[in-house]
Amino acid sequence: MFNIMVKGGVLMWFILFCSIISVAIILERLYHFHRIRINIPDFFSSVRKLLQKKKVKEALDLCQNTQAPIGRILACGIQNHEKDVQTQEKSISRVGSWEVRGLEKHLRGLAIIGNITPLIGLLGTVVGMIKAFVKIQELGGRVDASVLAGGIWEALLTTAAGLTVAIPTLVAYHYFEGKIDNMSSWMKEIASELLEFLGARPATEKIE
Repeated sequence: MFNIMVKGGVLMWFILFCSIISVAIILERLYHFHRIRINIPDFFSSVRKLLQKKKVKEALDLCQNTQAPIGRILACGIQNHEKDVQTQEKSISRVGSWEVRGLEKHLRGLAIIGNITPLIGLLGTVVGMIKAFVKIQELGGRVDASVLAGGIWEALLTTAAGLTVAIPTLVAYHYFEGKIDNMSSWMKEIASELLEFLGARPATEKIE
């Protein structure tokens, strides 16, 4: 492995660094999404039943004791249930936006790594090919075919490494994006249902 890194040149070490960052972000996000995972319909049903029984404090405690973003959305709505409609909607919108930003944490880093590592790999290959042809010119074109082939495969190492890092990174990025879109849709729907339940107008367009 070390010999391959050396043959690939300096850019191989940068690609390796990117791969370490990518793995760290993926593991952190997987843990985060696992930690906040709940059955949203069942959870909201439990909260609504408590509210129907006028157990506002118990419903609020239930929401505040869950680590899922939907819990904080519902807690905000319950805490502001006696205020006017506009205040309720603005409060839920603000909390919802904050929660979405929390879900998107570090994802830009994955997108950057997924986009730049193939380019870094290509740059390494171009540099390697230039060096190989410069050497051929210095030898006056009298180069054994095996020597030329060896120079080419060494030059191609960085492209292979860049793609190896970029492909799983972009797959993970789009996987997390899908989970965030799904959770955001749930937050909009649940916020709307809560406001309707509390006697306010729906505000599905407020949480983004």
